[in-house]
Amino acid sequence: MRQRVERRHEKTIGGWIVGRFVGIASLSISGSGEGATTAHARLGRQPLACKFAIAAARAGRFPAVSEPDPPPAEPPAEPDESQAVADSPAAYRYGERDVGDLSAHALRPGEGRITGGIAFILGVGSFLGVMCFHYPEIFTTRELREVYDVPMLRNVLMVSMYVALGTGIFSFIRRRGRGPLGAIGVAFTIGAFLAGGYRVPVGAVHQVGPGIGVDWMVLDLLKSTIIFIFLEKMWPKYPEQPILRPEWQLDLGYFAVNHLLIGVLLIIANGFAPSVFGWATNDDVQRFVSGLWLPAQVLLLVFCADFVQYWVHRAYHEIPWLWGLHAVHHSAEHIDWLAGSRTHVVQTLFDRSLVFVPLYLLGPDREALNIYVVIVAFQAVLIHSNLSWNFGPLRYLMVTPQFHHWHHSKDKPAIDTNYAAHLPVLDMMFRSYHLPDGHWPKHYGTLKRLPRTFFGQLLYPFQRTSKKPAK
Repeated sequence: MRQRVERRHEKTIGGWIVGRFVGIASLSISGSGEGATTAHARLGRQPLACKFAIAAARAGRFPAVSEPDPPPAEPPAEPDESQAVADSPAAYRYGERDVGDLSAHALRPGEGRITGGIAFILGVGSFLGVMCFHYPEIFTTRELREVYDVPMLRNVLMVSMYVALGTGIFSFIRRRGRGPLGAIGVAFTIGAFLAGGYRVPVGAVHQVGPGIGVDWMVLDLLKSTIIFIFLEKMWPKYPEQPILRPEWQLDLGYFAVNHLLIGVLLIIANGFAPSVFGWATNDDVQRFVSGLWLPAQVLLLVFCADFVQYWVHRAYHEIPWLWGLHAVHHSAEHIDWLAGSRTHVVQTLFDRSLVFVPLYLLGPDREALNIYVVIVAFQAVLIHSNLSWNFGPLRYLMVTPQFHHWHHSKDKPAIDTNYAAHLPVLDMMFRSYHLPDGHWPKHYGTLKRLPRTFFGQLLYPFQRTSKKPAK
């Protein structure tokens, strides 16, 4: 019947409708397990709509049209071998990075911006120092309190307050009130004087919980600023990148948050290993490790911790729902010593908790553990710095700025490479090593640009748009 209907009405719209209807009905009935013969027999009981369409076609109520022939199938596309070759790392054309015009961010003597920055740092630091004297159990670190020389700290606080006051006033006058840093520094210095200044008595210590660690933050900031700004100005990779490059305020905010939460983070991280892996400790292993020569203990700690960190780091890149956390760290488009501080607080918690596991299981001497912490803290800042050193053969033994800058690159050959934090041999072992001789990245950042504010980046990993784009 289907053939008769299609032959009779193949030149009309009504016939076309009937033909399609009959075809669909046949497929539907046949798909239910009945044979084609039964399906065709049942077509005699046509619904009213079908009968109306046939009648309308017979009456010529629809204009005659021809059913278009289906387009010919296109042959499968041949693979573009030239494009594949062009996309391979070996054929990638390396070049110099164009930093762009950042002259507006440069610090030039006589403009009042340098003195404004000094006033801001010393003024805020002085106010926080006075708070540390008032409330040591809240704002200071227990381990550092044991080694403080209080009279010396009072002298440092006094000098800082007067220098902040003088440089802030000079900057405010020189810039005619246009620069906020000097004014903010003066305001904090006045607040420090009103709170008791450098003569403030030391408050009683009743430690009941983790401190905020303001003293550690201030000391680490001063130490890193002095050391790495000097190195970056003496041997810069990108001389045109200024100290106060774009988004330095954002990275300084990350520096402050991650340092102020250090007490809470350490409590959680240090409690994770015993609670989850306490069953895996072995007294014989720990006695053997603690009996090793001190440098051997340190080297063992570095290797084991970096082995864990390598795979945690690689998971951030290769598991889509984890990438949103780590993308915050990669969102920096100008890399220097401060850019390494841009880390989501949840990632910081994960990293500290997981990397502490091998340290807990090995059970090294306290001295070896302290040396390891110093190495890790220094290298974490060094590898992000704007430093042009090649390091010679050492670049194959330790992670260098060039190695880690490639990890932050969004140039195609460098995406998802160089996961190690200390030992590049791990990337060599697991085939993720990328260090082209004599070349540095052209572009930094993420393929998909993240929000440019702290709270925007804090919420970014929990949004659907945080999924990692294809390479």
